[in-house]
Amino acid sequence: MRRKAGLVLLALAVFCTALSPLLRYYAFPRLAKIPADQYQDMVLEAKDATLLDYGTMRAKRVPQVTVVQTLKGDVAAAEAIERTAGRDVVVWDSLSYVQGPDGAMVSRIPERYIFDAHSQEPVHATGESVDGDPVTRRGIEFKWPFLTERRDYEYFDAQTRTSAPIHYRGTRDFRGLEVYYFEQTVPWTRVAFPKVMPVKGITPASVAATGTTRWYTTVRRFWVEPVTGAPVYGEEIHREELRGGTLLGGRDKVTAFAGHVKMREDYIEHTVDLVRSNRTLVLLLTSYLPRGFLALGALLFALSLALEARGRRPAGPAPAAESEPEPVSA
Repeated sequence: MRRKAGLVLLALAVFCTALSPLLRYYAFPRLAKIPADQYQDMVLEAKDATLLDYGTMRAKRVPQVTVVQTLKGDVAAAEAIERTAGRDVVVWDSLSYVQGPDGAMVSRIPERYIFDAHSQEPVHATGESVDGDPVTRRGIEFKWPFLTERRDYEYFDAQTRTSAPIHYRGTRDFRGLEVYYFEQTVPWTRVAFPKVMPVKGITPASVAATGTTRWYTTVRRFWVEPVTGAPVYGEEIHREELRGGTLLGGRDKVTAFAGHVKMREDYIEHTVDLVRSNRTLVLLLTSYLPRGFLALGALLFALSLALEARGRRPAGPAPAAESEPEPVSA
């Protein structure tokens, strides 16, 4: 019986040991993915910002500019692309909506972002766009890959429609989470006017006819939880200018918007709580279960060896039989 039990334990030990790398390197890359129907929103604020008054064409200080960003998954579009792409795809319809202190629109930039659900690499398909203009993205946007590495990544900038490195600047602590800090500086670049302008009757074409151009620069910062690849906090030091042309009344340039844009506190708390729960799920497949099965396999293997050793131990000498005393003859 000991020999049979030892063989059963040995088989279980081999199974658990083999299951450990399968969970980490086979199951995890296939199971960890962004859901196609995800929806999320984010509110950011720039306190004491500078904003252009289009009525006077003069820059003025305002108490606050609010940026509302939404991401909504298009399941039907993702399924249609998957049939030709041959992989799991996510289609995000994004909208960055900027409003002044009076609630009036400053700008609205829609995007369609198509990417691999597992790796977050861009998938090029019909509909990939920024503000209605077709684009071909390189690198990531909005989210880093699962198990983010300590290195630079290519990050897509929607204003310039180009990608550039976003640099890893070290590991930090953010609200009790270990995060990787990334930073990208976009130098002054001429960019397109939004298709929807904040003043009725003014269009990008009519502004272009005056010879006035729009320029933009930003310092983009992200604090990224590396297990999930999700930013728990982000901010930008953002500046936009209008330059040249008759629209400015002879001036070389005027500030259209300048401010330090930061996530609102209630959204920071919500994001940190969400990332903590998702982090546990990812660690279950990448660390907790693989290590647990590996330790269990080692324990079962040791038990099987112990049973085998006891089964092979030679038996001791048999005890001598007791005999009845013989009668003594006279």
